[in-house]
Amino acid sequence: MKNTEYAIVDIETTGGNASGSRITEIAIIIHDGKNVLDRYETLVNPEQDIPPSIFGLTGINNEMVVNAPIFDDISEKVLEMLTDRIFVAHNVNFDYSFVHHQLEQAGFKWSAKKLCTVRAARKIKPGLGSYSLGNLCNSLNISLENRHRAGGDADATALLFSLLLEWDDAGEIEKMIKKTAQDQRLPPNLPPDDFNNLPDKPGVYYFYNQAKKVIYVGKAINLKKRVSSHFTGNNINPQRQHFLRDIHGISFEVCATELMALLLECTEIKKLWPTYNRALKRFEAKFGIYQYEARNGYKYLAIGKVSKFQVCIHEFSSLYEGINLLRSLAERFEIDHRFCKYSKSEEGDFFQNNNPQSLPDVLMHNAQVDNAIDYLLNNRPSFAIIDKGKSKEERSCIWIENGHFYGMGYLPSDISIHEPSDVKNYVTPYKSNQYIEQLIFSYAEKHPRKVFFKKHLLA
Repeated sequence: MKNTEYAIVDIETTGGNASGSRITEIAIIIHDGKNVLDRYETLVNPEQDIPPSIFGLTGINNEMVVNAPIFDDISEKVLEMLTDRIFVAHNVNFDYSFVHHQLEQAGFKWSAKKLCTVRAARKIKPGLGSYSLGNLCNSLNISLENRHRAGGDADATALLFSLLLEWDDAGEIEKMIKKTAQDQRLPPNLPPDDFNNLPDKPGVYYFYNQAKKVIYVGKAINLKKRVSSHFTGNNINPQRQHFLRDIHGISFEVCATELMALLLECTEIKKLWPTYNRALKRFEAKFGIYQYEARNGYKYLAIGKVSKFQVCIHEFSSLYEGINLLRSLAERFEIDHRFCKYSKSEEGDFFQNNNPQSLPDVLMHNAQVDNAIDYLLNNRPSFAIIDKGKSKEERSCIWIENGHFYGMGYLPSDISIHEPSDVKNYVTPYKSNQYIEQLIFSYAEKHPRKVFFKKHLLA
């Protein structure tokens, strides 16, 4: 790598993300691969308070930076030192995101090739217990002074970088610097093999934190492409920065179709409730239809909010959907609408204002309510969705029983399917919910040729 120069950078900041925090100190060391050519270090007035927790870590407080230059005042010097040089840092995306953001705010458009010494160390010195800067310095006998200050950490990173260049017999650093090097964009704590093992197939992927706990579940049409999209771009949103730093591992499960991946994603999120999954958590059913018997012996049907302390007959994502179904049942089974509660606002006992002689026979009425519930529970559609498998030797199958997702799995291509039981024998049972059922019914409506054994339908 002739004529290649590196800008080894370390910064201290007021917080963990570039969008809401600012640089309080910066050190830049210019290196030609053998020797240090230049060095720059300064405190920076962040124009915001330094939190006590940051002072406890770095020792930098508000008094120390009050007379320091603001970043705008040093931006030209920083840009000059970084231009046409490879940006090197320990956990490079953190430092790069701050410097890029503050240069942009100062009016400069700048970008650079990046090199992460965490990743380089993992490749060149695999098998170490920890790749934090402090632990690496201990393991490799690198002198580390003035810890958690920009100058001290930059000096240590420069010494580490020199050793990595010396030990790099396989040319790993040169590969990493190439613009196409995928693992330069990976989170710093993620082993590259976890990403490299991802296939170009549909499925579900799992992100794990340091404690091996699942923190995110996602589905993909193409696993490698979808996971890669999490790591591209220069998004400085604090949630994304925390998310990326928390990823220490990836696993995956290949699915035959996008629908199966979507169903597995939903069930896994429901089961694992990962920290960073927010979107699908909003699709939890909010309303349900309930049946109760009053002291006068009459049975009621009511729409109410879903509660973990009450078992409902059927769930809905919206009050509107529940009201429509209850009205449909009341009309189909000729249930007196006075015994249907459509909202919480309907308070009081209508018997006080109604002539008991105008009420239906209690036994006949209760039988009509029972018939409506039985119809709702037992006369919804049962069917299979049969589609391509993960290979030519199999087919995928999804089974719906009485309107509820029963399970999914794979069956051999060379067997004949004549009865629903032939499908059910090959599926793994999963828990159902209203959102999953909505996905399956929508798919079945769009792809009727993939639907088999369909019977019964609630109008």
